Amino acid sequence: MTGPLLSVRDLVVEFGARGKPIARAVDGVDLDLDAREVVAVVGESGSGKTTLARTILGLERPTAGSIEFEGSPLPTSVRGLRPYRRRVQLVLQDPSGSLNPRQTVYESVAEGLRIHRMVTKSDAPENDQVARALTQAGLRPPESFFLRYPHELSGGQRQRVVIAGALALEPEMLVADEPVSSLDASIRGEILALLLRLRDELGLTVLVITHDLGLAWNIADRIAVMYLGRLVEFGTAEQVLSEPRHPYTKALLSVVPEMHEIEPMVLTGEPPDATRIPAGCRFHPRCPALKNGAADVAGISEACRGKPLPVIHTTEGHVAACWLPEANVR
Repeated sequence: MTGPLLSVRDLVVEFGARGKPIARAVDGVDLDLDAREVVAVVGESGSGKTTLARTILGLERPTAGSIEFEGSPLPTSVRGLRPYRRRVQLVLQDPSGSLNPRQTVYESVAEGLRIHRMVTKSDAPENDQVARALTQAGLRPPESFFLRYPHELSGGQRQRVVIAGALALEPEMLVADEPVSSLDASIRGEILALLLRLRDELGLTVLVITHDLGLAWNIADRIAVMYLGRLVEFGTAEQVLSEPRHPYTKALLSVVPEMHEIEPMVLTGEPPDATRIPAGCRFHPRCPALKNGAADVAGISEACRGKPLPVIHTTEGHVAACWLPEANVR
């Protein structure tokens, strides 16, 4: 295959009822994912990252723009989306909420196989497929988990069952929405290592949605930073986390305990509101560079407040939607 596995172009997703303000949750996003790649989309609550993931999964209909998988546009009908949804599977953040407490582990993992008619309930191969998926997810011996219920499992084991349910359908891509946020710190590393192993062994592409830059550093090949519906910085994990160019990225990094070299920045002002997107750079009401005068020194403060948001290529493969990199303000 040539070209990206998944390609998103100028994607817009709006929500709103009659007489209510329109919320532009995703606003002109471009994003490519290559086969066998792990990409993390990071940002605080309200940035639009979960809406982006749901739209990529076909769970939300885009207002404008396009999504292509292996060069073909996503179908618009529910029937047309069925094969795609088998190939692109979702892993939710809370396994306690995503597993049916009345179903055994076996029934939970086999459910997707039956929905997509990959087997029937009486087929002998179903046992083998469920066992294989549980083994791939790190639950061994798999037969010992068949008749157990979610309440009999630890949090990490429940998340592995959720992952096994996705793997049973032999997908090409996983979308993991905050996959370890509900787990103890001691278990998070194991689940992240599992996702990387699945990428290496099964050739999976993984899109991770997270607010945790530390998680992104540990798992991602590339990182996309999202703010108020737009990607404001995108590059390799090393580029984004070692040489951040956007003030929002720097602010997120400044509160990560491991990033001691960056002075902590407390963002003031109102959090993102997709119904009230400001003119110019949408981050400018909270931007530390405007508050500390750095943008004035560079002579670009008016551009920040009024000109359309630019996308500036700073180095090869590293882009930032900010006037500051162009002005060489650090």
